[in-house]
Amino acid sequence: MNKTKIFKRLYKDYTKKYMKQILLAIFFSVLVAGSTSSIAWLLDPAIDKIFIQKDQSLLIIIPFLIIVAFTTKGVSLYLAKVMMINVAEEIKKKLQFDMLGTLINADTQSIDEKHSGKFISNLTYDVLHITNLLSNGILNLFKDSLTLVGLLTVMFLQNWKLSLIAIILIPIASTAARTLGKRMGKVTTEAQEKSSFLTRFLVELFKNHKLTKIFQKEKYETIRANEYLNQLKEKNKKIGIVIVRISPIMEILTGIMIAVLIFYSGKLIASEELSVNNFFSFLAAMMLAYQPVRSLSTLNIIVNQGLSAAGRILPVIDTKNLIKNAENAKDINIDNANINFKDVVFSYKKSDGEVLKNINLYFEGGKMTSLVGHSGSGKSTILNLIPRFYDRIEGDIQIDNQSIYNITIESLRNNISLVSQETTLFDDTIKNNIKYANLNASEEEIYKAAKLSFSDEFINKLPRKYETLIGEDGVRLSGGEKQRISIARAMLKKSSIILLDEATSSLDSETETKIQEALKILTKDKTTIVIAHRLSTILNSNNIYVIDSGKVVGNGKHEELLAKSEIYKNFHDKQIQR
Repeated sequence: MNKTKIFKRLYKDYTKKYMKQILLAIFFSVLVAGSTSSIAWLLDPAIDKIFIQKDQSLLIIIPFLIIVAFTTKGVSLYLAKVMMINVAEEIKKKLQFDMLGTLINADTQSIDEKHSGKFISNLTYDVLHITNLLSNGILNLFKDSLTLVGLLTVMFLQNWKLSLIAIILIPIASTAARTLGKRMGKVTTEAQEKSSFLTRFLVELFKNHKLTKIFQKEKYETIRANEYLNQLKEKNKKIGIVIVRISPIMEILTGIMIAVLIFYSGKLIASEELSVNNFFSFLAAMMLAYQPVRSLSTLNIIVNQGLSAAGRILPVIDTKNLIKNAENAKDINIDNANINFKDVVFSYKKSDGEVLKNINLYFEGGKMTSLVGHSGSGKSTILNLIPRFYDRIEGDIQIDNQSIYNITIESLRNNISLVSQETTLFDDTIKNNIKYANLNASEEEIYKAAKLSFSDEFINKLPRKYETLIGEDGVRLSGGEKQRISIARAMLKKSSIILLDEATSSLDSETETKIQEALKILTKDKTTIVIAHRLSTILNSNNIYVIDSGKVVGNGKHEELLAKSEIYKNFHDKQIQR
């Protein structure tokens, strides 16, 4: 995406809405420019009338006008900045909202391809650069440009020869700033990448702190942290150095300008082509012009930083879901909730080879069907295909003779509940974690789900019971307690199809027995697909599929498979021996 397209996109999607506020800020910028110019201009009559001619009639008027000019400048600048701060925060919120919306609505397949650290860095680091461009950049462009024009006008009115000398040096400063701006865009991108690495490291540090402790890798992680921080430090140093490089350039140019002007002014005053009051008014205008020239010289840096950041963020916002509704998709019509896999082929990436190979499965509605197989055989993949977390490459999956690829994703997932080995809980109350399945559920329904999952046994022992905050990812709960909350949440949804991926793996034998009893109630007259390593939990399944290397190598009830499936028998014998 080139700079022109980025500018157009930023204007259309994020700036256009706030043009009234921006135009009002520009109006105040005009007042800033006018008042600044008037300050320099007033020095001419002040020196001429009061000090040279000793005219006492203007002794009060001119100082009063100078106070009015400074007041107007200060108030106008304040109002302009406040207005642009409000605009900047609105734009910042919109950018972050669009990014988070993309993440929230992204399908699993798309999220798997994203880098969490980079995304967080985009959300914070890059958004600030864009809002700086769209707020400070716009304000400075108009405020400083108008101020410079006004001051140059005053300078020309005093002496056009001196003004030409001053103007010659402005393009030199602009050229230097443009060169630095290009460099800034590059180093900013590099710094953003290092920031994303640090963010990813921080996320992993929080997530894997127990692993760090048990393997005593605090020193190793400290070294890694130091490396990441050093890399970011070096990139930020480069940014800072690039920014300050403009300072000596401007100081040198200013020094040269003043020296030349004083020399030439002395010649003009000696030849009576320039009066002292004209010179001081000109000098004041020139000195006041120093700030807007300097600001405008760094504007290119702000622009390049903002455009580089936008070039990283806009593609994230524009990310299209790989999994989406068909053009004429209809809501699903559940009758028996029979699920049928027909010659399904699946691969996460074409280069990785096929995970499922022309697989055919039938899950009878209202019955429990189990999947057994070694790790990596494709069992979890089968479950993930049903709610369309991923899409098959070939074949079809049907529910009650309706292809899931011809029905709306919303209606499909509305009829499916999932409880997996990796429980997902939020840093919220127990009640709200259960309620997440159905935000309109009554307290009675929540308590019932908790009772059926045997969660109420430990919840009622807690000081705050259902209002207990469980911490990030349920850190204050045991593995079994977290799993029971997850099961309670699935119960509350009251779906026609229940997917259980190692749902009881974190439970002790006593709790597992209770859960199995609860699941009998939950799965009554519902289609249930279970993945379990412990065969004791699936003995009563109506049908058991044995999966090996992405293929169905056997199916039947427990006793049948013991007799005809070597893989299943080996699973059984190993667990009996334990």
